[in-house]
Amino acid sequence: MLFRQLEYFVAVARERHFARAAQSCYVSQPALSAAIAKLERELNVTLINRGHAYQGLTPEGQRLVVWAKRILAEQEAFKTEVAAVRSGVTGTLRLGTDPTASTTPALPVAAFCAAHPRARVQVRSRLSTGELHRRLRDFELDAAIAHFGPGDREGLQVVPLYRERYVLLVAEDRPASRDTTVTWTEAARLPLALLTPDMDVRRIIDDVFAEKGCVVTPQVETDSIAALYAHVGSGDRASVIPHTWLRAMPVNGRIRALPLVDPEAGAQISVAIHAGTPGSVAARAFLDAATGLGLDEVFGRPLPHERPVAPSKPRHFETSARP
Repeated sequence: MLFRQLEYFVAVARERHFARAAQSCYVSQPALSAAIAKLERELNVTLINRGHAYQGLTPEGQRLVVWAKRILAEQEAFKTEVAAVRSGVTGTLRLGTDPTASTTPALPVAAFCAAHPRARVQVRSRLSTGELHRRLRDFELDAAIAHFGPGDREGLQVVPLYRERYVLLVAEDRPASRDTTVTWTEAARLPLALLTPDMDVRRIIDDVFAEKGCVVTPQVETDSIAALYAHVGSGDRASVIPHTWLRAMPVNGRIRALPLVDPEAGAQISVAIHAGTPGSVAARAFLDAATGLGLDEVFGRPLPHERPVAPSKPRHFETSARP
């Protein structure tokens, strides 16, 4: 059995098409098919249901593809480990985030690149927590930054990074903008634009409103926090966003950001890597870089345009496992 055979088999399982799999492996389709057929003969099992086209994996194929991904990931980790001993961390770190945490990686990525100048980073920032978990488990990502609830941690090493809190974006000419803070109950009375219901942050926001006995039906929903800024800037809507976005997109003179209180709700943002050992050397290096920054303290500092707010007892909301 050769690594190349496993690579071709995993490509077919991923692409669900022999020609596309061959193209992704930079080989001809006959060469790919012959290598997989040889693998089946060596194992004495049929791995792929074949007709005129790909018809899915057999039960044996479904089991083998899990092992094949693991073996190939360990092979790549071994090569990277040897290279790291010789010349430091190299190659590409594949990092994933959910959309609302997509600005968070800037600081840990900068620290990782400063420590490992020969490494590169590729960031995927439009993935749900469930998809991040799947890609980490299937070795398609090296690390991820997101909300990880209790049901999202199987097979992962999850390390807390910082506690996310929430602010109300409101137009400067709105009466609410004259306050230093705003309660969730007061925010519920405003015309709101919010994230779409399938997003983790929206679920947390809805849970806080529900706890306060508020029913919120936003007229505008979007999957983009940048779009929420635009809607607030038009003067017609207010919105609720994670406080970390204020560092990436500071509010201008037309918009104010007010801390939401009563309760001061929050959720844990963590970095996760595959729990297998020894694992990816790049993933371990990124984990060290991210956890060494003290992001809870960094993101907890008031921004120049924020007015200091007396601390109150925080409320923590966990996200549950999502498909």
